[in-house]
Amino acid sequence: MSRIVNSAGASVRQTPSRPPPRPSSEYARARFAACAPRALFIGASTGGPQALARVLGVLAPRAVDLPIFVVLHVPADFTSIVTANIARITRREVRIGQHGEPVKPGKIYFAPGDAHLRVLRIGETPIIVHSDGPPENFCKPAVDVLFRSAAQSFGPGALGVVLTGMGSDGLEGSRAIVAAGGAVIAQDEETSVVWGMPGVVAKEGLAAAILPLDEIAGAVAELARGLRPGRVA
Repeated sequence: MSRIVNSAGASVRQTPSRPPPRPSSEYARARFAACAPRALFIGASTGGPQALARVLGVLAPRAVDLPIFVVLHVPADFTSIVTANIARITRREVRIGQHGEPVKPGKIYFAPGDAHLRVLRIGETPIIVHSDGPPENFCKPAVDVLFRSAAQSFGPGALGVVLTGMGSDGLEGSRAIVAAGGAVIAQDEETSVVWGMPGVVAKEGLAAAILPLDEIAGAVAELARGLRPGRVA
């Protein structure tokens, strides 16, 4: 670290410039789980409504039994608008998950706009739980909260997807999913509006695949069938 002299004559430290980020393909990757995913968990922020529409619109007819959980960073009163749009595109039941609601195959559950969403297992039945805890990563709902519950409730059967978004929400939750034997897919930099959330997951080597937005649904569908996506095997 070098020093320079400012206009007042004082010596100050100068932080060296960082090298440019490596291409996403160079980041170390985690592995896909040995078993097919039993539930899909998605986190998104900036650019998220459009990204979700593209991913879920393609995925819905190809993974009809997979329950899907979504945390999207938008104002509380905008969540219902997004869910209505996703329902129109996917023709599946899309709703804000209700506290205490049993999880059913094929449904798409969004976190409410003003509370954390968790999925807990009571016996063999996964249950949706709201949490009024403090924000995490300045976010409420937070992807980390959902992903941690995914790791606890589904273990190797949890598949996380981190889409475009600012900040680092989802990083520690992705770490928990991978530690539990599950897997995470991150959107690539080129197709992200902001490569914050998926970028930190990729750079930590937690992603089993780093994919363009339009390839994510196909990869998830193949995993749900017990296959390995050809491009990322």
